[in-house]
Amino acid sequence: MTARRRGPAWLHVSPRVWIKRVLLAGLAALGLGLAAVGIAFAVIPVPDVANGLADAQTSIVYYDDGTTEMARIAELDRESIALASIPTHLQQAVIAAEDRDFYTNQGISPTGIARSVWQAVRGSDTQGGGSTITQQYVKNYFLTQDRTLDRKLREWVIAVKIDRDLSKQQILEGYLNTIYFGRGAYGVKTAAKAYFGKEVGQLTVHESAVLASVMNAPSLFDPALGEKQKANLTNRVSYVLDGMATTGAITQADRAALTGLPTIAAKAPSRALSGPSGYIVADVRKELQTKLKVTDDDIDRGGLRITTTISAKAQKAAEAAVLKGFPKTGNIKDVYAGLVAIRPGDGAVVALWGGADYQARQFSSATDALVQGGSTFKPFALIGALQQQISTKTQIDGSSPLKDPALGTTTSIRNAGGRSYGTIDLRRATASSVNTAFVRLNLQIGPAATRAGAIAAGIPEGTPGLGVDPTNALGTASPHVIDVANAFATIAANGRRATPYLIKSVTSNAVDISYAAQPNVVDGFAKEVAADVIDAMRGVTTTGGTAARASQVGRPVAGKTGTTDESKSVWFTGFTPQLSASVAMFKDVGGVPQPLTGIGGVDELSGGSFPLTIWIEFMRAALQGDPEVDFPQRAGIGDDKVATSAPTSTSTTTPSRTATTAPTAPVPTPDVPVVPSDPPATIEPTGRPTAPPGQPTRTTGTRPTVPPPAG
Repeated sequence: MTARRRGPAWLHVSPRVWIKRVLLAGLAALGLGLAAVGIAFAVIPVPDVANGLADAQTSIVYYDDGTTEMARIAELDRESIALASIPTHLQQAVIAAEDRDFYTNQGISPTGIARSVWQAVRGSDTQGGGSTITQQYVKNYFLTQDRTLDRKLREWVIAVKIDRDLSKQQILEGYLNTIYFGRGAYGVKTAAKAYFGKEVGQLTVHESAVLASVMNAPSLFDPALGEKQKANLTNRVSYVLDGMATTGAITQADRAALTGLPTIAAKAPSRALSGPSGYIVADVRKELQTKLKVTDDDIDRGGLRITTTISAKAQKAAEAAVLKGFPKTGNIKDVYAGLVAIRPGDGAVVALWGGADYQARQFSSATDALVQGGSTFKPFALIGALQQQISTKTQIDGSSPLKDPALGTTTSIRNAGGRSYGTIDLRRATASSVNTAFVRLNLQIGPAATRAGAIAAGIPEGTPGLGVDPTNALGTASPHVIDVANAFATIAANGRRATPYLIKSVTSNAVDISYAAQPNVVDGFAKEVAADVIDAMRGVTTTGGTAARASQVGRPVAGKTGTTDESKSVWFTGFTPQLSASVAMFKDVGGVPQPLTGIGGVDELSGGSFPLTIWIEFMRAALQGDPEVDFPQRAGIGDDKVATSAPTSTSTTTPSRTATTAPTAPVPTPDVPVVPSDPPATIEPTGRPTAPPGQPTRTTGTRPTVPPPAG
């Protein structure tokens, strides 16, 4: 009897038949593959013209309308040079770095692609040459930077065709004249100047290895970008030099003598960043890097189209106001002004003045400089008081001087001109910027409440000097101008705190990015608190207030002056419901704050002088044509707890209620009246504070060792 076979018949086919079938299938797949390759070669031509790289990939910054160009974020320099003028050792360094089989491959490298995939799997930062020099030349010269399978296929086909039609020398020359080296430099000629300040023919072997390394990924290897990039470059240069020794381009003895890095020039400030708009573009670049995580390479050559929040009308108003209102006479050297305007309830920065010319001073008075706040901090004490149900109608002692155990045995607080106000309410104390009244208030509510009020409004928690000493209500902290503008915008927005931002949207046809800003707005404090603070601050801008001239804007306004000890910094920050703007002036010599004396015919400046003048000019123009909007009615928090009458006090001492330690931060002078001849207030008798407005950057929070140049 014949045994029955189990299972389908194809399982019982002989091995010889299986081999035959596999071979036939393989041949069919190969035929299809070859047919596909043939079709690709037939339909994908070598482009007749270059891709217009310099124009197509320059990133452009626009005003908030998305069409009016503000600046080009990076200039792109390219100057072609014949291969014969490029040192042989530079050519060999590039080949050792990018494509050691350049002279033998046919435009593509399967092993190189496999190596690139392996490095990607390992998570390596550096690139190992997955694309040949020919492929990179094709991508840079003929194609775009988009990361799609279609673009990669066209790159492969065109690379093979180019390798067939051009000599290796022609390909290498084209490549060395189009590859990007960072610092805005395309091609070896401009790269030699950018990194070493010399002509390409003067480069040493060691310097050539640096350029061959940087070109792999400038954002990873330019030492000007940080210590990590410097370490990356050191390792990459070693790899390149080892490769040159392996290929015989240099001897082993020459290789052994080359260690570390040669001297590399500092990165020059971009020529695209000039004038007042240069500060905006520099801040836009920071926001791209920190918030959107866009790389330097993509910023420099990614063809980004960046729409900012900056209003062309408001920015023009800011520039005109500073140029008109800034003092023209006297000791104005090393005197700087910063201005920032923010939309309340949104956080959009609509105008920014960081300086007259970014080329002269790469340090923004608006977003980098830390300027002691002075009496601009008094509204934060009001916030703290109102949150404890203390009415702004509360009577408080404004007599001067004030001595209290909480201040220490050697410190006393005086009002401007030594004036004593007797018993006044907190609204009058705000309007007249009565120093002693606010210190007494601070002792009552606790300095921590004032600090919390500042943070709730938007002053960063890590602001230098933002402590809990009894005098923190007088502005011992040193914020950025943008911080104060945003904190007052929170008050204007009825307690809604927003995160400031400069970038409205970003798109690109060259790199994968599409971004639209979503404002980050949270509750800072109750709208009733904001209403009562606004009511008190409106008194500053009316008759009898330290900034009565602010009423010249011609619509409801509120604000606060700020003047520190010896007038080392002076402020005016004010707002309407639609716009908050802060103006600060300070003098810095060699990193040390100096008094603003003998300037513009005024012995000592105050917040009610030049800063207020600039603010008025700006707000008038920036709000021209906008509807007039009124503030909310006063809420009257704690009014039911206010005594109907109180005796006038002439005491000079108030017992400490909450604070028991002496202040550790420098104590600024409260505001002086608008009359220029009035002397500033003083804090006796220990001398004047010497720690100022500092000049650290926003990102590091430390004072630079080299002060910014004048500008």
